[in-house]
Amino acid sequence: MYTRKLDEGPQHHRGGQISHLLLTAGDAGSENLSVTWVEGEPESEQERHAHADSEQVYVIVQGKGLMHVAGEEEEVGPGTLVFVPKGALHSIRNLDTEKLVYVSATSPPFSANLVETLYEPPMSR
Repeated sequence: MYTRKLDEGPQHHRGGQISHLLLTAGDAGSENLSVTWVEGEPESEQERHAHADSEQVYVIVQGKGLMHVAGEEEEVGPGTLVFVPKGALHSIRNLDTEKLVYVSATSPPFSANLVETLYEPPMSR
């Protein structure tokens, strides 16, 4: 059984949001999936970006956000799944006074080069 807690995996900070990489290619034999847990402070915003070769889903766990996907935007909240097609420009902004928390899954997974570039091991406490 493979498990990883938030404080055990690599992290990436962007726009006031912290992404915790929980699973990527090579972890426990995974070949086709990356999974991140993301926490964003009030008013934080992820830069618009796209994954040319991967599709992605966001599942909102806590808070309210404004999701942009391929020129469309919609308010999202807990229990909402957002599908992001390959190559679609997308981002999310926290609209709430509490943390925005979401899980994102990407397939195929981020490339090893992108993971190494973006994600740093957590600092020891």
